[in-house]
Amino acid sequence: MFKALILIFFFPFCGILCCSVHAQVVVPAQNSLRVETSIIPDTAKATEVEEKDIIDVLGQLRRKSKRTIPGKKEIKAGKILYSMVPAIGYTLSTGVVGLLSANAAFYLSDTATTNISTVSTAFIYSQYNQITIPVQLNIWTKDNGYNFIADWRYFKYPQDTYGLGGNSIVANADRIDYSHVRLHQTILKNITGAFYAGVGYMLDYRWKIKELGTNEDVSAYGLTNRSVSSGLVGNILYDSRKNSINPKNGLYANARYRNNMTFLGSNTNWQSLVLEFRKYINFPKGSKNTLALWDFNWLTLAGKPPYLDLPSTSWDPSNNTGRGYIQGRFRSPNMVYFESEYRFALTQNGLLGGVVFGNAQSFSNWPGKKFDKIAPGAGFGIRVKVNKTSRTNIAIDYGFGVNGSRGLFVNLGEVF
Repeated sequence: MFKALILIFFFPFCGILCCSVHAQVVVPAQNSLRVETSIIPDTAKATEVEEKDIIDVLGQLRRKSKRTIPGKKEIKAGKILYSMVPAIGYTLSTGVVGLLSANAAFYLSDTATTNISTVSTAFIYSQYNQITIPVQLNIWTKDNGYNFIADWRYFKYPQDTYGLGGNSIVANADRIDYSHVRLHQTILKNITGAFYAGVGYMLDYRWKIKELGTNEDVSAYGLTNRSVSSGLVGNILYDSRKNSINPKNGLYANARYRNNMTFLGSNTNWQSLVLEFRKYINFPKGSKNTLALWDFNWLTLAGKPPYLDLPSTSWDPSNNTGRGYIQGRFRSPNMVYFESEYRFALTQNGLLGGVVFGNAQSFSNWPGKKFDKIAPGAGFGIRVKVNKTSRTNIAIDYGFGVNGSRGLFVNLGEVF
């Protein structure tokens, strides 16, 4: 069983800087402490009550003048919006964790016709020598003609695995230590409206893989001391959200087909498909509240992926599936997942908010393909506005799963 984070402190720093950088980021972290980063400004009309964030609160304490929210047209190309959050915490599975997460957002062209580009990074270190350094980009060219997305990460990552399928148990925990470089990049071309299509290349290279215990499923499936998954990806995207970091409404739909091939350096030939849908509903209409729905399906179509490349809890691109469970708790060739979250305002000025959420994950039994067990999760959280221009929040959630599983989950930005 896993007990939650007992202590966490965060000190957000946000602002506006004039210079130029590159794109967006989503930040992973280990076990129950996660950080996600991204920024896109809100285009909604100002409410009667003036919006406030942490900088306003600090400014009032220091008797500084009030800040106003600049409109989209007032943010010129080359000007950077940024947020930074250092934090510390503790779990039984990670020991003490320290992290520093930062992101920046900017326009490459006319702000009236071009989406904002973002870049984020972080450094995460745990007491058990787990290191994560992510860099993620989301670049939009003039008039949104092209969208370049990159997810580059380095992991030094000893972590427990529990076997395959939805019936795995905590008592079978088996520690695996390894180093991992991820290089994922895709370029998308606008087809029409909010519809995009493109291609990319993905590489996952792991080395110094060591199994520090024993698990029957790991032994039966096979684990080598080095693995390479290298392949091309086809990507189809529909995204009608106006603000991807904190959407009030809109639809996100994405299909990603990955074909790993030995002639590109992959250990084996194998194919996977990810189908992801997110729907945001302003409810009640005209309020500051949002009903958010997330469907994430990660399927192995053919071949045999390396053990550590199999679909797993919280190993989605944003490392956010399965709040209420430790990262890697379930693993299998096929994963289906659904989550809903209701986000509501606690203060009229937008400084504080709250959420309640529920999720369900199911993994196919191995070596079969049958889904026969669902692992539910639920929880609640608070939101603290760190940048009212981009509507970026600190998200602090406490989630529960079955059999005593629980944890504290922290993000810079919404979970999905």
